[in-house]
Amino acid sequence: MKAETKDIAQYDKDLLSDLLRQMLLIRRFEEKTAQMYGLRKIGGFCHIYIGQEAVCSGAIATVNLAKDYVITAYRDHGHALAVGMDPKIVMAELYGKITGCCRGKGGSMHLFDAAKHFYGGHGIVGSHIPLATGMAVKIKYNNEDGVVLCFFGDGAIHQGAFHEALNMAGLWKLPIVYICENNQYGMGTDFRRASAVNELSKLAASYNMPGARVDGMDVLAVYQSVTDAVKQARERSKPSLLEIRTYRYLGHSMSDPAAYRTKEEVAKYKSQDPIIILRDMMASAGMFTEDEYAVMDRDCKSIVAEALDFAEQSQQPEIATLYEDVLAESEE
Repeated sequence: MKAETKDIAQYDKDLLSDLLRQMLLIRRFEEKTAQMYGLRKIGGFCHIYIGQEAVCSGAIATVNLAKDYVITAYRDHGHALAVGMDPKIVMAELYGKITGCCRGKGGSMHLFDAAKHFYGGHGIVGSHIPLATGMAVKIKYNNEDGVVLCFFGDGAIHQGAFHEALNMAGLWKLPIVYICENNQYGMGTDFRRASAVNELSKLAASYNMPGARVDGMDVLAVYQSVTDAVKQARERSKPSLLEIRTYRYLGHSMSDPAAYRTKEEVAKYKSQDPIIILRDMMASAGMFTEDEYAVMDRDCKSIVAEALDFAEQSQQPEIATLYEDVLAESEE
């Protein structure tokens, strides 16, 4: 894809650099995660975010996590890093180590950091959408100045919980932005074969809220669209549904060879790599050089290497911890 500079001048260089660095860190982290999974250092289910980095990076950059909230589904490594979780803690959780954010009990699909207002990481498709809606109820009930970003995949659209939650949000005018990360496949099924409506953003009309389709391979398109939606939610308590059309470069999970896609299709979307697009746009605008990119890439690789070393050196949980964090302990 040819880089264009017609819109980039309106953005602050520091913001652009932060977005590029965030996407690049997620990419390097996920590449190493996939490698370690192949070496059986990481077990269980594992869903890699490579190709979709622009979605969480562009969206989460629009909110203030001192008062706003983020919640997502099981492909959550990128979101965890985008909210500012320590890569070492995230990698340790993937390793199942006691130093992980959930003490090794959550793993890949259940990353969590309440202090950063990041409430997961949820393994059941669509299960977190009502939770996100409840968070928005809490914000409105308490007259807080907060907004919820709720991320989910295109497969969650077909869950009843999605429709019930959006109906409530539209009826009660809740401060929430529903973000469908449409990577075009629900596991191995093309979303067009599973949905009676191919423009998923049009479903917003059923719940009296605005909807829009966004180019998820362009981090600036994501940033601008979510900025507008967050402003509307914060100032007018108006929910919205964004269908951010993106693409995962790997299979649904690490056990998926993705044989249902052609090499030509994958190559087409790899030519729209969101990291390369932003890098080239900044370079064309005179905001970035190849040397600066090389330094940024080295820094990201170094951070990931430190995270890997931390996870490798961390201790396994003691057997007794199996029985902890299960029941609330009485003060008595």
